[in-house]
Formats: sequence, structure tokens, C-alpha cells
Amino acid sequence: MEFSYSDRAQVLVEALPYIQTYYQKTIVVKYGGNAMISDDLRKAVISDIILLKLVGINVVVVHGGGPEISAMLKKTGKESKFVNGLRYTDEETMDIVQMVLCGKVNKDLVATLNRAGGSAVGLCGLDGGMMKAKRRLDGGVDYGLVGEVVSVDPKPITDVIADGFIPVISTVAQGVDAETSYNINADTAAAKIAIAMGAEKLILLTDVRGLLRDKDDESTLISQVRVSEVPVLVKDGVISGGMIPKVDCCVEAVRSGVRRTHILDGRIPHSILIEVLSQAGIGTMIW
Repeated sequence: MEFSYSDRAQVLVEALPYIQTYYQKTIVVKYGGNAMISDDLRKAVISDIILLKLVGINVVVVHGGGPEISAMLKKTGKESKFVNGLRYTDEETMDIVQMVLCGKVNKDLVATLNRAGGSAVGLCGLDGGMMKAKRRLDGGVDYGLVGEVVSVDPKPITDVIADGFIPVISTVAQGVDAETSYNINADTAAAKIAIAMGAEKLILLTDVRGLLRDKDDESTLISQVRVSEVPVLVKDGVISGGMIPKVDCCVEAVRSGVRRTHILDGRIPHSILIEVLSQAGIGTMIW
């Protein structure tokens, strides 16, 4: 199917009200999963972020890097260990997490954005004391040096935005209860940053269509969920497993002032643009 010039113009016209709505507003995008691994999907995400920035929308990118961390641990002969879905992080693993997330993954992403015509600056939660955390202890479960965020200072991020750059943030935080760094779950960090920034939207890119009524049937996508409906969906088992912490992040963000949160399928090219600048809407919106 070929688009005429008129069709292309119509697409731009339909995007105009959304550009006006989000102009000078902040959108936080948690970037991870297949969208980071696949070259084609990476290019689509990068172009989406740059386009949004060019039309006057402030995009804050918060990234993960689980596969890269696992690969580096394997190279050093260390086995990856997970507890309740979170990477168990001893001191040696924390060194690798910090090296990989704040170093290679962050700087590679910054370089990719810059090469594509954007202007990006890499940050981590340690910079300017941006993100502070204490050791996570849930019911006595030991996660090692996995942190629970206690505060986010948005100033380093707003300073980067004010200078015209796209902030790209890796999720390592400064400990307040010990002289250590903490490994922070990227979804959690993105939600905390969105709250601190007073963001209009929080977008979590994942490897699934969104929240499904039947996890084995993508046609059962639930497109919208009100925060008040979440407890019932958890009770009924619709929200389960790894989707629970993602939904919890969205609920916390909405209750703390973020207007809309979205769980999007990062496997769909340009899913960010489709969600932000069109009527289509994909994935699940929690509000």
C-alpha cells in the first residue's frame, strides 16, 4: 500500500493537536527488552525520541540493560541469579552492573542518539545525587545490593533539558544507609523519575502487547485500566507474574500526579509515536 502526498499530509495534520498538547511537557520512556537488542527496533525507538524532541516535547530516557549485564557476568564466569524476578546483586555483581549500565550501555545509547541527529547526554543516578536509595528488604528476603528509591532530585535532569539535550539515565543509585551504590529496577526508577519530574506521561516499553485478559491470547488486550480497577484484576489473576511490578509502578506514578501511564509493546516499530501522536493508541493505558 502506497501513501499519496495527501495521505502523508493528513498524518501530520492529525498529529498536530497531540504535538500542541504535549509541547514543552515531559514524557519519561523506560527503554529495554527487545527494543534494545534488535537493530531495527532500536533505530525506530531512537528516531521516535528525536522526533518528539524536535517538535518540542521533553523526552527523558531511562534504560535497563539486563541482557548486557548477564553477558558480562558470563564472561567473568559468574552465574546470574534472580530472586522474585530481581537480579541478586552481590558486591562483585554490583561492580559489573555499574560498569555496564553507567558505562557501555549508557554511552552506546547516547552515541546512537547523537549519530542519528539528536543531542543526548548520559547520566546515572549517582550524578549530582540524583537518585538515592536504601537496601531493599521485603519480608526479610535478601536481594543483595538491590535498592529501594527514597528520593529523586530532578535538577540534574532539568538542567540537561534546559540546555537542549535529551537525558539518558542509567539506574544505579547512591546509598543513604551505606557507602555503596545500589542496583535499581528500571521500571521502578522510571516511575520515580516521572513523579519527580511532574511528567505528563510514563511509557514502559516491554516485550508483550500490554495487559492481556488471557496471557496466551494477544487479542485479549485490555486497552485502558483505571487505577481503581487494578486490585480486582490482580485478585482475578489477570495481572500476575512479571506484570504485577510494572502495573504497580504505573499505579504509583498516577497516584503521585503523572497523568497517563502506558505499557507498550517495544517489538512494534514506532510504538512510542503511535501512542503519543495519534488517536490509535496501542498497549495498555493505566490512569
